[in-house]
Amino acid sequence: MPESDDNNNPLTTNRKALTINLDDLKYGTFAEIGAGQEVARHFFQAGGAAGTVAKSISAYDMTFSDAIYGKAPRYVSRERLVTMLDHEYTLLQERLGAQRGAGTTFFVFADTVAAKSYRGNNDCHGWLGMRFQTQPGTEPSDIILHVRMCDRENVMQQQALGVVGVNLIYGAFYNRHDPRKFIQSLIDNLSVERIEVDMLKFTGPAFAQVDNRLLSLLLVQSGLTNAVMFAPDGDVLQPSEVLYKKAILVERGSFRPVTHLNLDMLNCACAQFVQEPMVAGKPVVVLMEITMKNLLAGGPLDAFDFLARVDLLGAIGYTVLISNYPEFYRLSSYFRRYTQEMIGIAMGVYNLIEIFNEKYYEKLPGGILENFGRLFRAAVKLYVYPIRLDAYERYLASGHPANVTGTSSNAESPAVNVLITAKNLQVQPHLRHLYAHLLENGYLACIVGYDPDILSAFSRETLFRISIGDPSWETMVPPKVIELIKQRGLFNYTAPKPDVPVTT
Repeated sequence: MPESDDNNNPLTTNRKALTINLDDLKYGTFAEIGAGQEVARHFFQAGGAAGTVAKSISAYDMTFSDAIYGKAPRYVSRERLVTMLDHEYTLLQERLGAQRGAGTTFFVFADTVAAKSYRGNNDCHGWLGMRFQTQPGTEPSDIILHVRMCDRENVMQQQALGVVGVNLIYGAFYNRHDPRKFIQSLIDNLSVERIEVDMLKFTGPAFAQVDNRLLSLLLVQSGLTNAVMFAPDGDVLQPSEVLYKKAILVERGSFRPVTHLNLDMLNCACAQFVQEPMVAGKPVVVLMEITMKNLLAGGPLDAFDFLARVDLLGAIGYTVLISNYPEFYRLSSYFRRYTQEMIGIAMGVYNLIEIFNEKYYEKLPGGILENFGRLFRAAVKLYVYPIRLDAYERYLASGHPANVTGTSSNAESPAVNVLITAKNLQVQPHLRHLYAHLLENGYLACIVGYDPDILSAFSRETLFRISIGDPSWETMVPPKVIELIKQRGLFNYTAPKPDVPVTT
């Protein structure tokens, strides 16, 4: 539902623009490249724009744009947007600071957008940004977001861009204290079918207490996007900037916490992935992915737990993807937005078993066959890490998934050194020919070169040992992870109490 005023009347785009126009404190510049002057147009049409608009500019021609903002390798990019904000805000201060700076909160709205072209074969997306003061004379703060426009017609994309731009400006002024309300208001008078917001970042003194990773998570929770990404240092990334025309290797997991097994799986898969003929010599992006389903497995979202997992993965140098794609075929389709290069997915036998669980594909017209058709339709390979037979039998005994066959756990089974791999996993009889086809044609590959001494270092086992104070958990995770868990008391870690000598 769109945001409402004090009388519970929905706030239209025109009403939002008029509210800002009638606020004598706010005055600034609109600078737009591409898709017309759609945001500024709303303020002019609402009435009273003379009280808000210091300047409106459209540097549509590249030569004019370069003359104003300098040359750019990419015109629709974060770098170009920041350059526009820097330039226009400096001009505001230079030309109007002495005259009205004591009684005005200056702002600059800028966007650089590629709407659907005449040929219709381009990526329809844009960067929007807002630099603004919260009080006269104070240092400004920034809000930057990236959108994907989903309408099929150019004029509809322009219209959607104008609405989301007004929502951004209004939200910066009136909703910035409530990040959830701010995010939900971004698509007021729109829908998630028309606009996707896949990157959002707050910076500056107005947002000193804001963690941008939690903002990104709210984007996924609110349905404005299905995936967000973080750099090892915690910075929010825009996926297309990272994934564009790259080969991609991803490992999905809970990483609660990340263990030696998780790293060994990814490292071994990476060693095989880079030797693939389609990958050799090409740039590769390696990701650790956590699904929203995993984050919500224990009930309502625990922000502290989420940040802990992201911090631990970042501490050992990994880029993190948070997605709302429980099915792997949807994840590979997401990557195909940005690249036609090979995609590798590293997983354990448990994940492979789940892929063959037909209950996940009941809503697909083609069922499990459609799943595999979508998953493997273009250069995708699964790299499967082995599991010890004793652990596999415990897994069967705990629930006996309907999509695999096996014997029940046997306490006397000499299974310690016997492994279940992609080559010897037994699926249900009616799926065995399908499984054999995937294996024979190279869609599944056994991970080799693994460390046999860490095959029991599962996250859930590590987590259990932490919870009961068993110090052996430290043998299951990397040193930097041990350090952070102890420093922050993560996953209910409690430092052991020193022995107190008995005195007489």
